[in-house]
Amino acid sequence: MKRTDPSVETGGEDGGVECPYCGSTDTVREHPKGPSLCRSMHYCNGCEQPFERFG
Repeated sequence: MKRTDPSVETGGEDGGVECPYCGSTDTVREHPKGPSLCRSMHYCNGCEQPFERFG
C-alpha cells in the first residue's frame, strides 16, 4: 500500500489571516509550507511584512 508524503499536502487558509504586526487581514499565503509542516509562510499587503502562521 502506497502512503502519501504528508509534506505535499497544501491544505489550510490561503489568505485573509490576521497579520501579527499590523492586524490587517489583507494577507496572502506565499508558500503552504514553512520550516516545518505546522507552519506556513504569509505576506501582509498592509505593512508589507512576511510572517509565519502556525496551525
